[in-house]
Amino acid sequence: MSLPLIALFIAAFAFGTTEFVIAGVLPQVAAGLGVSVPSAGYLVSGYACGIAIGGPLLALATKSLPRKTLLLGLAIAFTIGQAACALAPDFTSMLLLRIAVAVAHGAYFGVAMVVAVGLVPEDKRGMAVAVILSGLTVSNVIGVPAGTAIGNIWGWRATFWVMCALGVAATFAMAALLPRTAGYQAKPAGLAREVRVLARQQVWTSLILMLMLMLGQFCLFTYITPTLLEVTGLDEDLVPWVLLLNGVGATLGVFLGGKLSDWKLMPSLITMLALQAVTLAVIYAVSPYPLPMIVAIVIWGGLNFAIGTPIQTRILAWTADASNLASSLIPSGFNVGIALAASLGAAMLNAGYGYRSLPVVGAFAMLVAVAVAVVSQLWEARSNATPPLTAPAE
Repeated sequence: MSLPLIALFIAAFAFGTTEFVIAGVLPQVAAGLGVSVPSAGYLVSGYACGIAIGGPLLALATKSLPRKTLLLGLAIAFTIGQAACALAPDFTSMLLLRIAVAVAHGAYFGVAMVVAVGLVPEDKRGMAVAVILSGLTVSNVIGVPAGTAIGNIWGWRATFWVMCALGVAATFAMAALLPRTAGYQAKPAGLAREVRVLARQQVWTSLILMLMLMLGQFCLFTYITPTLLEVTGLDEDLVPWVLLLNGVGATLGVFLGGKLSDWKLMPSLITMLALQAVTLAVIYAVSPYPLPMIVAIVIWGGLNFAIGTPIQTRILAWTADASNLASSLIPSGFNVGIALAASLGAAMLNAGYGYRSLPVVGAFAMLVAVAVAVVSQLWEARSNATPPLTAPAE
């Protein structure tokens, strides 16, 4: 892994950790700010909205900036935001600060992925995307448990001070290691061109695949703990270890997806989508049995992130000539999908279907994704279209 990619990974790890660690310290934050735990939950949904809405807007507003300058600015905003969260006097200020950091988060991942694929040869783009995505998975495996432990020992404000220090490290790493001209565009594409590239079928079909992937993942993952407790019958103390194994599987899956993206992107993607449909059906079948369920959950976690890598690589390849808006829609799409999946899961449970029904919804979503991916590939083959060239470097 090249040093510039390591710098981008560190910042991705920082953003991922601060997004997810709030769940680990939510009761302490609620008590410290004088609100109920359900009210404190808005710190999670507010962050997701900040990514989904604010990220693309900020990316468009800053498209004329050199990308290294923009990435450093976003890392500095992250660092200041963590310090401000650590000092937040009340819930309202904490919520607004979290949303502001989330806007920087959404813009960061869009820009970082474009820069990452610009740092490597064309046949290594998938692995470059995988490195950025691995920042999110590793944050769940290492960052979130560590941040939660720090919060339990020294209080939730200490967690945010550690995040602030991580932001400082990410800022200095990018300042020192990123090439000055990596991933730059000589002339930023106009808004009309940024929008037009979204009409390419490879782009909008990939966004549909992203939505289906989130339904396949978060309809179940949002409620994975009660599913493991009530359906599988696991002891409560074992659930964190299952989630850890799921995170390890996800991290391995990211790099598997990167390798497959650089080898045979669409055939690999279609195959993995079909395998995920089968895996979710297996989860439904084995959910009452602990050992098979744990194995299936780990495989499911690996496939979730293995699939995400080629989807994002494809979007970046087909929007290389006007990438600002499209790349920022990647984290937005994921967060919109997460929100829809969680809501659909809640509707299923409220309708009385039970936790065991959730992987069935995911399996159907994966079958829809297989059909969309096959049609998209056939459409592309018939048109003999090729991805656009990257805009010339500055």
